Amino acid sequence: MIMIPRTEKIPHHWIEEIINLVGERIVVVDREGIILYINGAYCEFLGTTVEEAIGKPAQDVIENSRMHIVAKTGQKELAAVQPINGSEMIANRYPLIIDGELVGAVGTVMFRNPEDWLLYKDKIQHLVEEVNYYKTKAEKNSKSKYYFSNLIGNSPSFSAVKKLAERVSSSQSAVLLLGESGTGKELFASAIHNNSMRADYPFVPINCASIPEHLLESELFGYDDGAFTGAKKGGKKGHFQRANRGTIFLDEIGDMPLAMQSKLLRVLQEREILPVGGQKSIAVDVRIIAATHRNLEEMVEEGTFRQDLYYRLNVIKIEIPPLRERNGDVELIAYNLLEKLERKFFRKGIKLSAKVVERLNQHKWPGNIRELENVLERSINVLDGDTIEVVHLPLYLRDDETGSIPKKSNEKESVNVAERHIESLKETLAQAEKQAILNALSISNGNKLEAARLLEVGKTKFYEKCKIYAIQ
Repeated sequence: MIMIPRTEKIPHHWIEEIINLVGERIVVVDREGIILYINGAYCEFLGTTVEEAIGKPAQDVIENSRMHIVAKTGQKELAAVQPINGSEMIANRYPLIIDGELVGAVGTVMFRNPEDWLLYKDKIQHLVEEVNYYKTKAEKNSKSKYYFSNLIGNSPSFSAVKKLAERVSSSQSAVLLLGESGTGKELFASAIHNNSMRADYPFVPINCASIPEHLLESELFGYDDGAFTGAKKGGKKGHFQRANRGTIFLDEIGDMPLAMQSKLLRVLQEREILPVGGQKSIAVDVRIIAATHRNLEEMVEEGTFRQDLYYRLNVIKIEIPPLRERNGDVELIAYNLLEKLERKFFRKGIKLSAKVVERLNQHKWPGNIRELENVLERSINVLDGDTIEVVHLPLYLRDDETGSIPKKSNEKESVNVAERHIESLKETLAQAEKQAILNALSISNGNKLEAARLLEVGKTKFYEKCKIYAIQ
């Protein structure tokens, strides 16, 4: 081994090699976020070269970069999750201070090769899922509750269902809400709760499909102090304890794993829960309202849903009709949604043209009310005046005419190009992507895992797309 005298400095090219060996991808920027230095290993991962990267803004070279922000604020960001090339990297960003002056920032990404990154990814995937779950839960809890007056519709099928829900709201029995995605199952659950003797107590909505399986038990039933590594000191109450004396709404109950179904059945039978890591059961008084778009009877026959749990939940069954079966309700709902959207966009007096109403009534609405709201919001975004015309509708609705006779190929049509609305390619692709997702969900009877398989995309990416397009 060669000993280096302390008086000698390490050569510059040694330092860069040391950085590469310890697995760091490193970049240095000035106060304006312009790249002054980036090592070859980082460039190789990014698909560029050192020569091409140096002198460019960091955000033009590194996807989702925040280096220019740290260089301005002087605030370090440690162990930050940064999406790059379809994966989540672990990034550290430090302000670079020389002689007391902020001159730029240094950033690193911690991995050496794809194998090491896969190891890191396995370790942090659960953390990413937890963050996404808690974010979604916080957003949902901030929404207002609903009453029967918020359930709009005069069609015979809808009126009968609404009347039944009002009649049983004073009961203490379990309710099972059935219906396609977007039909308003949570609105019904909230209305039933707010019309019951439990209205002064909590209404706790839980989406069983959105909670990672390894978190489901602790989220529903809570956990005791020291139940597992990373458990909150003193333990944590679960959703059933939070809902005590009130109502718990278990949405997408058909996606609950079999192991959890057994534990839920015990809670329904014994009226008590056992927190994870706990030794003593805790009595709870909650009313259960469950909902699903799936066929639970078929799942019972297939062995994917417990028969005894099904009968416990299916005391009062309410089947909410899809929008396409609610004759005359589309226009009423549309104007009700417009009132809500007017507050969001600070607009007043928005109307629908007669042709738009006709087109809305013609459409089959695979995404139900949620799809209708998305269509109206999109229309308001491109609206110049106060009346929504056909030209403001998404492309797939503008082409959704029934009973129209196709023109022969040799017919000539006079077209005023200035009056035609042409969507951008990005917008057109987005509409096509959304429609493909809705079609896949329709074919798979709302099973998101099956829909993702049909579209040949990963589960995480599919759920991200559903969130972008507000598809549930």
